[in-house]
Amino acid sequence: MLSVQLAFAAKVDTVLTYSVAMKKNIKAVVITPDSYRQGKPLPVVYLLHGAGDSYDGWIKKVPAVQKYADDYQAIIVCPDANVTSWYFDSPIDPNWKYETYVATELVNWMDKNYKTINDRKGRAITGLSMGGHGALYLSFRHQDVFGAAGSMSGGVDITSFPLNWNIAKRLGDFDKNAQRWKDNTIVNMTYLLVPNRLSLIIDCGKDDFFYQVNMKLHEQLKYGNIPHDFTIRPGAHTWDYWANAIKYQLLYFNGFFNKGPK
Repeated sequence: MLSVQLAFAAKVDTVLTYSVAMKKNIKAVVITPDSYRQGKPLPVVYLLHGAGDSYDGWIKKVPAVQKYADDYQAIIVCPDANVTSWYFDSPIDPNWKYETYVATELVNWMDKNYKTINDRKGRAITGLSMGGHGALYLSFRHQDVFGAAGSMSGGVDITSFPLNWNIAKRLGDFDKNAQRWKDNTIVNMTYLLVPNRLSLIIDCGKDDFFYQVNMKLHEQLKYGNIPHDFTIRPGAHTWDYWANAIKYQLLYFNGFFNKGPK
């Protein structure tokens, strides 16, 4: 376990976890707030990276997340998703089981190795772009694990982008596997949601190329009477936008942790 101490009270660890499902070691960043040494179990926010990035993307590009860990007294975990996993368990490649890794193996590892609130009331998950898709995908499918979820500029309808970001390598070509793609895209998965079970916060920039699919998700959630916070702000698919968005998402999760589900 490598420890890096920066100009914040929070502590940043790079940890090595093992995935039994994929038979390999996977890195993650774990940020513990200043209060962690006091020994009280803390809530955990799983913060997912986008396509083309890695486990240390958030901490390198938005180092203020360390301050937010202190502000909200929460542990923040940034797992690696092998550039373009899309957080699926791939039905065509057994070497890609990132749903199992993040939602089960990593969560269990964190609860075993850190002082966490070992309950969905103390777990949230969010991410940007591919990670926004991943956070909603994992939380929709694992409402027993996560109590709150968010998405920032999320790729929430992958069927609109059949040739991008190696999604076809995870699900097969769209033209031959259209139903599989539809079954694994967020806008078609809202039926999984139990009303008032999962606290949701979703935002996207007005100038983002994912703007229309996020509006589509918003309408789908409204149609299903699924409560959610939804925000559109000026901005595009950029780190400037996400550095701003994460502040609001962590504030929302802090409210969830302090209140808990009904």
